[in-house]
Amino acid sequence: MSWFELLDELCSIPGPTGQEAEIMDWCEKRWSSAVESIERSPTGNLYARVGGTGRKVLIQAHADEIGFMVRSIDESGFLHLATAQVMDDPAKRFPIGQPALVLGRHGPIDGLLATATGHVLTEEQRNKAGMSYQDFWVDIGASSKEGAESLGVHPGARVIWNPPMRQLGTKIYGKAIDDRMLIALMTKLLEDGVADALNCQLSFAVTVQEENGLIGANALFRDMKPDVALALDVGLAGDIPLVAETTMPTGLGKGPILVHKDASTHYSREIIWELVDVAEANGIPVQHAIFERFGSDGAQFIRHGIPAVLLAPPTRYTHSPFEMIEESDLDATVELLRHYVAK
Repeated sequence: MSWFELLDELCSIPGPTGQEAEIMDWCEKRWSSAVESIERSPTGNLYARVGGTGRKVLIQAHADEIGFMVRSIDESGFLHLATAQVMDDPAKRFPIGQPALVLGRHGPIDGLLATATGHVLTEEQRNKAGMSYQDFWVDIGASSKEGAESLGVHPGARVIWNPPMRQLGTKIYGKAIDDRMLIALMTKLLEDGVADALNCQLSFAVTVQEENGLIGANALFRDMKPDVALALDVGLAGDIPLVAETTMPTGLGKGPILVHKDASTHYSREIIWELVDVAEANGIPVQHAIFERFGSDGAQFIRHGIPAVLLAPPTRYTHSPFEMIEESDLDATVELLRHYVAK
């Protein structure tokens, strides 16, 4: 299966924060035949023991994607939203005109993220700077509040972007690449036979509620106690207009990023340089960076006394419905992880 086919399949599965079960179902079904054991925790995390003996190495990614929640339904049947993430979430910059999927009580409902357009706005409204959650809504074609409710919509229902996955040459873009790309990487490792050449005791974890404060990763340590944790997440790419190289010296096609520090923690220097040594020995490109406005589940590992690194394939346009990655970076990340766990 190509990267595009795998990502298209994974990213099309609805899995906003707090509603990740379908992603876990996919992982459990896809991975079961290639691992020694697989289980789900009461909090919704998924754990798989891949195999091997020796140092306990954990490779982890999160299941949840960026989303919204229905705050209220007005009398005309329009859905008004709140973030499903943190209060200052930048995702509110990008919704207008995107197809939406409302995850109602009775199943998914198609919709459109919309706002009033220029012909009906006052001059003051047209000249307003910025976008707030009062400035857009979801139109599901309902004519009344009762009509929307009859479809299973309710305050607290999750809403996600729902555009198709697309490809531009060797670049792939769409929604939910954060963090489905990393679940795809773990799947490729298993299907390429990583379990046949291990020099460690390798486990995988897929966690819930990363986008809402690393909740699943915090619960993980009641069930697992690895010696080393490799947190996988999207990386920040600075190779676009408006971003200076001196601000973010990373880009697509240059290999995965080893993150030395993010907004929450400093990562293990020892493990970072172990990965660098493996990369250099096998001709695998890597990049180095700090992420000043970014956090990952790796911070929770360190808080619980587990040495951890953040390994992040570069991604343009993060926390948007058009996140973009380069296939060669995925190949390089798989090779780096494969050689690391074999070493």
